Amino acid sequence: MQIQVPSDPFDVIVVGSGATGGWAAKKLTEAGMKVCLLEAGKKITKKDYTEHVNSWQLPYLGLSPKIKDTRPIQGNCYACTEYNYEWFVNDLENPYTQEKPFSWIRQRVLGGRSLSWGRQSYRMGPLDFKAASHDGYGEDWPVSYEEMVPYFEEVEKYVGISGRAEGLKSLPDSIFQPPMAMTCAEEHLRDQVKAKMGRTITIGRIAILTRNHRDRQACHYCGPCERGCITTSYFSSPYTTIKDAQETGRFTLLCDAVASHLIVKDGKATGVAYLDRETRAPREVKAKIVVLCASTLESTRILMNSGGFNSSGALGHYLMDHIYQGGAGGILPVAEAKPWAGMPKRPNGIYVPRFRNVDRSHTNGMIRGYGYQGGAMPSFSMGAAGFGKSYKEAVRNGEWTANLGVWAECLPRHENRVVLDTDRVDAWGIPTLSVRMSWSDNELALWNDAKQEAAAMLEAAGAKDIRITGSEPSVPGHCIHECGTARMGDNPKKSVLNKWNQSWDVENVFVTDGAAWVSQGCANPTLTMMAITVRACDYIAREYSKKVA
Repeated sequence: MQIQVPSDPFDVIVVGSGATGGWAAKKLTEAGMKVCLLEAGKKITKKDYTEHVNSWQLPYLGLSPKIKDTRPIQGNCYACTEYNYEWFVNDLENPYTQEKPFSWIRQRVLGGRSLSWGRQSYRMGPLDFKAASHDGYGEDWPVSYEEMVPYFEEVEKYVGISGRAEGLKSLPDSIFQPPMAMTCAEEHLRDQVKAKMGRTITIGRIAILTRNHRDRQACHYCGPCERGCITTSYFSSPYTTIKDAQETGRFTLLCDAVASHLIVKDGKATGVAYLDRETRAPREVKAKIVVLCASTLESTRILMNSGGFNSSGALGHYLMDHIYQGGAGGILPVAEAKPWAGMPKRPNGIYVPRFRNVDRSHTNGMIRGYGYQGGAMPSFSMGAAGFGKSYKEAVRNGEWTANLGVWAECLPRHENRVVLDTDRVDAWGIPTLSVRMSWSDNELALWNDAKQEAAAMLEAAGAKDIRITGSEPSVPGHCIHECGTARMGDNPKKSVLNKWNQSWDVENVFVTDGAAWVSQGCANPTLTMMAITVRACDYIAREYSKKVA
């Protein structure tokens, strides 16, 4: 289908329709600006959601060989299945070069990765925004936590974050909906670890409603959130922020529009060049401001393909991702395990906030810290011997299994970087990226320390059969928390963007997704990405409204 583009220039072009792109569209249209949003993938609706579809209703019973054939990288992500694999990019059409192993997980549909994200939502805190001042490594963010608080609050009130206030220095509390319940084994783990080790275990803070909110319904715990949410109980952009933007009457949505580069003339961006996803026909859309929200590496690729955004030499550098896939597990002999005693479909787990290097800068030579995600649920011996009554009794003779998995901070290092690979293009003829990233000794030390500490916490709770998990850490990128490569800063010689996410080199271009990150913290980044976007858009509306009137 040929894309029809209005001939009049827009006030703003937003590139990307995920969590940050949706917020940019909402904020700027509500500020009175005429906004065009470009999405590289197709438009999908709730009819495409499959959270209530059973495997026997699928052609390959949930085991489609097409995933391996067309998505050998995307298929490594737990969320990419026969139910929704077409939401993820075709790796054959979207190649990139791995100088060292790196998993680049991408979704190209309306809503982007907000359709299938893990929804864990945590504020970065004072310790994260000013990490360099705490331990002397790297650069501080050019914005403080105190400056960010009103933007966190705006996002949280709108999105709906369920969770439990804990009053921790290392993890500031949000404005919460009621928390999801912990199992009795998780409460036991929480109580024992607090009493014996002084550490906090809380329920995960998650962008899923536990009570009705606006026109969205509370979660009904059906389970597979990564396939969509027909009740919009979890936060995704199409039926929230993008819907709000559409209702202003100042919004134009262009799907199947693969952004290639920004059109820059005389030091100003005049628009975005893109290709029709289906016909490959080149097109342009004009605007006075461009906001890139295409995801960390895609936004950086667009800047690199545009030229003129790297006077500092920092563009493409300081790539980060959380190191994970390690921890500990065990059996908690605290209660009789029965099917009705657990909550196996609860779309959430428990969270252990950072306790390393909170009141000190180093521990055993390590800086920064880590958190854990996990849970304690009843398990049942479905392979038990026997039949009839004896089999039923054997199956019911379950145990409470507990596990804690580490998510550790990655240091921003110049050598972890992406460069433009002009010799390799995607299906639309756009140069791709070559990625080089590896874990430093500090990441590996945190990862190993966290595994031992996970076992110690389980031991403190009286667990038995404790085992350390994770022989090898995750491949960089696989956590899907990639950040950096177009960092913010106060010094134009050391950063790509200023404190308002504005390009130092081309002042009418802003980047508000994870590419802007200076350092990472150890918690999931999406909540902070949305808050940073809201802050940048308030600045655009305040400072640029007279220029786009």
